[in-house]
Amino acid sequence: MFYTDGKLQYPVRVEKADPLFARALQQAIGGVEGEIRVAMQYFFQACGARGNNKFRDMLMNTATEELGHIEMLATAVALNLEGAPLSEKEEVAKDPVSSMVLGGLNMKNILSAGLSAMPVDSDGVPFDMSHIYASGNIAADMTANIAAESTGRTLAVRLYNMTSDPGMKDMLSFLIARDTMHQNQWMAALEELGGAKGAFPIPNSFPQEKEKGDFSYAFLGFQIDDSVDAIAGRWSEGPSMDGKGSFTAAPMQPLGEKPNLGQAKPNSGAQTEQM
Repeated sequence: MFYTDGKLQYPVRVEKADPLFARALQQAIGGVEGEIRVAMQYFFQACGARGNNKFRDMLMNTATEELGHIEMLATAVALNLEGAPLSEKEEVAKDPVSSMVLGGLNMKNILSAGLSAMPVDSDGVPFDMSHIYASGNIAADMTANIAAESTGRTLAVRLYNMTSDPGMKDMLSFLIARDTMHQNQWMAALEELGGAKGAFPIPNSFPQEKEKGDFSYAFLGFQIDDSVDAIAGRWSEGPSMDGKGSFTAAPMQPLGEKPNLGQAKPNSGAQTEQM
């Protein structure tokens, strides 16, 4: 069950409307780094979370928060479009197509949404849910969430640096702060699940003796001269991050045979020479 009181989570104000910045803000709504992505990701992770219910509750609360962020950004988009200077609106009225395209505006915001935000990215491409990661493995999901918040914070910082509007900077500084918290939140959850040594490799329920152990901690090089020195690093020597092995490095040699699929089947549409 969800509740709303109609108020924004944080104040949204625009001192000087900027329709082009409205388009940029759409990336934070419907882009792959945006708020729809994380809201739906945390929601579906929560719906499928098994085990200790505190992880489900945490995920559902954060998903709900992200819905509030969508509301804030959608309001910011509308204010940046609705409050455009009269001179800009007059230019659009003279030649709507050319002025919008040359000005970098998103036509969908005007034609399909009446100067409002939409569930699309900055190019007007609808968010299609293909970047929602909810695996049913709580440690894998927490790891995916760290990446989601990291790319989201990167986008918010870029947006912050794109605008000189004090109101927009204030709103974005709040969203950046929440991204900071959420990165730390997911890392804290991973720590509670055992950290690198307890949670990894994911899933930790699979017995490692069933792996091909020679390859579990080997960094494989594919340079034509069989050298791995040029790409050596922490990942190629010393104890593994999960504490269950030691990194090694070696050039990879082919272990399989050259594929031979045999003859094509009759009536398969192949050439006679293939049969």
